[in-house]
Amino acid sequence: MSSSPQVAASERSTAVLSALAFFFVLTSYYIIRPVMNQLGGAVGSQSLPLFYGAVFVVMLLLTPVFGMLVARFPRRRLLGWSYSFFILCLLAFVPAFLAQDRIGARTLGVVFFVWVSVFNLFVVSLFWSFMADIFSSGEARKAFSLIALGGMAGAIFGPLVTKFLVQLIGVAPLLVVSALALSLSLALLLRLSAQADLQPHSRGNDVIGGSLWAGVRALWSQPFLRYMALLMLFGDGIGTLAYALVADYAKAHFTGEVARTQFYNNLDLATNLLGAVLQLSVTRWLLVRHGAGWGLVVPSLVNVGLLAAVAVVGAGSSLILFGASVPLLAVLMVVTRGFAYGMTKPAVDALYTRVPRETRYKGKNFVETAVWRFGDLVVTSGVSALGKLGMGVAGMALIGAGISGVATWVARRAGQSPDLLPEDRPAPPAHAASRAG
Repeated sequence: MSSSPQVAASERSTAVLSALAFFFVLTSYYIIRPVMNQLGGAVGSQSLPLFYGAVFVVMLLLTPVFGMLVARFPRRRLLGWSYSFFILCLLAFVPAFLAQDRIGARTLGVVFFVWVSVFNLFVVSLFWSFMADIFSSGEARKAFSLIALGGMAGAIFGPLVTKFLVQLIGVAPLLVVSALALSLSLALLLRLSAQADLQPHSRGNDVIGGSLWAGVRALWSQPFLRYMALLMLFGDGIGTLAYALVADYAKAHFTGEVARTQFYNNLDLATNLLGAVLQLSVTRWLLVRHGAGWGLVVPSLVNVGLLAAVAVVGAGSSLILFGASVPLLAVLMVVTRGFAYGMTKPAVDALYTRVPRETRYKGKNFVETAVWRFGDLVVTSGVSALGKLGMGVAGMALIGAGISGVATWVARRAGQSPDLLPEDRPAPPAHAASRAG
């Protein structure tokens, strides 16, 4: 038992380094997120189906490309090449944003929306695939909330950096700051990969292999992935509904790219503060004591209540929070996404530790990119069509509440999926083991 404290210290060190790496990943992402969103706010919800349609097509085209990379290269090279590519892309976008007025928000918006979605595939989603690869199920239930909390700190720090710098240097130079943060995350991830490769029975240098389309086929053959796909369509569709409605609000109330960037930046800051509070208060307790499945159910129930409130009270009203008048739609967007990032995401990634390795990379990334963007396309097209037919926000919220009710049932089923590997049982404390001996 003398090695037990050393093992525990090693696990804590890995979790802390992972949290720090995720801090820089989300710092990078949340610097460019308001830059992307201000382009959507410039054109309103009517153009969002075009944005998401282009993203969906590109995601389908990239699915076999990502499958090829995962099949042929070990994770260390996959991480290094992917992150380095996006660091260079961030720098390459700087001249385009300097010429945004000449290019046009609509044209630049489509291109940047597509690119940020690809960024999500190869950076954010790949990060969690890597985490699911180096942590066991039992370790994940304890560590993933800490890692997600590190990400939440980055998701708060990124908007604060943007809020401070956008007035001083403008929008385009923010991409350079984002590239620097992503470079720091890459350095930490390569160190974690090297440490994991030294562990007994490490498979980090193994090529995963398999088919380029394995992620697509797994969606039809594995019940758990089907539940995840449905949950992605229903659950994240609510966040997309809120996003589309807020885009119309931003178009009507803000002029200029700096003002819109500040508005979306404030929404991101509030969202991530809520996510951090959840991580510090209930998420880890819920995952450890009751299982990751409940981390999917609770946010869906919250969405039902919020959307029902919007349907009853009306979207035109505001709430007084901390002495300021906040539109109810902004509250809806902040709370739904705060629970998604602060509770749903670590629960989902903990469940992915209980599936085969190929599914962690290929199946998971297909669900979190192509399926996700298909849902975005359906929701934004539906909002546009219902708006043209004269349906108001209250009617859309009522439909959303019904969809969230279905998502609650799917979430419960996902946590009990029959094809999930058994949960790791926590090891008994050292003093208990010594007494038993």
